[in-house]
Amino acid sequence: MRVLVAPDKFAGTLTAVEAADAIAEGWRRTAPGDELDLAPMADGGPGFVDVLHAALGGEVLAVTIAGPHGTPTPATILLADGTAYVETAQACGVQLTGREGAERATTVGVGELLLAAIDSGATTVVLGLGGSGTNDGGAGLLSALGATADGRLDVGVPTLDQVTRVDLEPARERVAGVRLVAATDVDAPLTGLFGATKTFGAQKGIAEEHLPRVDATLEAFARATDRMVSLLPGAGAAGGIGFALLLLGADREPGIELVADAVRLSERARAADLVLTGEGAFDFSSRSGKVPYGVAKVAEGALRPCVALAGRVLVGAREMRALGIESAYSMVDLAGEERSLAEPAAVLSELAARVARTWSR
Repeated sequence: MRVLVAPDKFAGTLTAVEAADAIAEGWRRTAPGDELDLAPMADGGPGFVDVLHAALGGEVLAVTIAGPHGTPTPATILLADGTAYVETAQACGVQLTGREGAERATTVGVGELLLAAIDSGATTVVLGLGGSGTNDGGAGLLSALGATADGRLDVGVPTLDQVTRVDLEPARERVAGVRLVAATDVDAPLTGLFGATKTFGAQKGIAEEHLPRVDATLEAFARATDRMVSLLPGAGAAGGIGFALLLLGADREPGIELVADAVRLSERARAADLVLTGEGAFDFSSRSGKVPYGVAKVAEGALRPCVALAGRVLVGAREMRALGIESAYSMVDLAGEERSLAEPAAVLSELAARVARTWSR
């Protein structure tokens, strides 16, 4: 039996590569005769560059940029066939914002990372958006590229409500001649009930009582730039980095589709009998550009069943089927939360061994 193993990262515990290895190890324990094809996945968030490097090869450049609070921070750029791939979470990920939180965090480092990619000679720059700890509407990114305003753009949310005019031309000139691609894992607009702040702000440490004010600040920033662009799907990705990139003329592509094409996922699914995927928390939000839903859609197109292994499974059978998943299995249900967090690879491997008893021939 041929099994395609295509998980996302298990946030905070396992990279996508580690998750694929753990699933494979456990599966082989039960079904040593099965042929496993490992295809670690990403949707634009953490792991985006590593997954693409494994699939595409190319050269990895090490750079140092400003973190979300100005601290020098290491990051990488993947160069492959004239295209540069960058992971915005390396410059402003939630793992970097710490106690100071999202409100005072800036995306200046993302702009610096973009500039470094352009200076490397790339004619196309693909920016993976996801896992951000910032919520500044991409103002810091625009500032790093030369945009000017009648207020500060480079210190996070607190000063954006003072901005009434923004000159984007210097930033647009800086990226002229380079195709920008925003690889997003969400289709949220910048503001409003389903926007960046109200949907994801609390996850980034913005206090509940601050959410309306922060959303209103981004609304004011949108009016100072281009409110129509702020309403586009993906403008709210990565705390508004999507908005900044769209202002610069970027194309938007679902990150999962971009990675799936790079790793030839459809072709590999057609060669398999079963497709396995997974992530840390499998819930209904997985439908919004996340890896399990994307992998399940590919499996459906190949007429192959898709099964998910996750840290937690937070959907019922009906919702699961709506996501294209035949069955989903939980590490927490198997081993409890404490052990799942302390020994994630071992527990995921044990879970895969159990799942193989049901799904392997």
